[in-house]
Amino acid sequence: MARDMDPSRQAAPPGEGDHHLLSVIMPVFNERSTVAEVVRRARRVDLPLDLELIAVDDGSSDGTDKVLGALSDSTVRIVTHAANRGKGAAIRSGLALARGDVVLIQDADLEYDPEDWPKLLDPLLRGKAQVVYGSRFTGERKNMLPLHWIGNRFLSLVTNVLYSSTLSDMETCYKLFDRRVLEGLTVESDRFDFEPEITAKVLRRGYRIYEVPISYAGREVSEGKKITWRDGFGALRALVRYRFVPPDR
Repeated sequence: MARDMDPSRQAAPPGEGDHHLLSVIMPVFNERSTVAEVVRRARRVDLPLDLELIAVDDGSSDGTDKVLGALSDSTVRIVTHAANRGKGAAIRSGLALARGDVVLIQDADLEYDPEDWPKLLDPLLRGKAQVVYGSRFTGERKNMLPLHWIGNRFLSLVTNVLYSSTLSDMETCYKLFDRRVLEGLTVESDRFDFEPEITAKVLRRGYRIYEVPISYAGREVSEGKKITWRDGFGALRALVRYRFVPPDR
């Protein structure tokens, strides 16, 4: 991991007009039934920036690759992993190709709606924040399963205790960054522990995270949800690890 940045050396808050291109990184694994609709919604969002969407097919085996192939154009770029490597690995591949001065993560299911992108962009474009998270606990939502609710709230609490933050939803997919925040930051996690890793590293660099309410339509395992209670233990380990390991690891 790159050495943590001293807070006094943070990138200067951007001024109006400093951002021109939004790079949306979308990890995809076996989402044949939803990915086309997500892309359709993304294309119709009225944005103040140009858009590039990088869809990373993470070894899908359900025909997702064929759906993505039909969606590729000048705005949508397709990256393919020969085998499933995990969400973090897919995001890492997307980051390597992203050209935007703003970066956003978008899941390929329909739990998160691209219509919320302007809400996430607003505080960043107004110079109020360099990192913006969309909170599922402060906006309109279809209630998630009780175990997922408890796990998400617990992990957010642990994050706040360890990193002196006040987040309501650390595990949210919707994480948006001024590209300069990510400079020199190495993503190590291959799976869902990407979420606590990136949060821990951003907070240790001294950035404050701005939260905005988003809509959320949670789905169940029978509908294709992939994260499980086991991933919660991985997230907890990551939070502890990235709080106490030396900053140059």
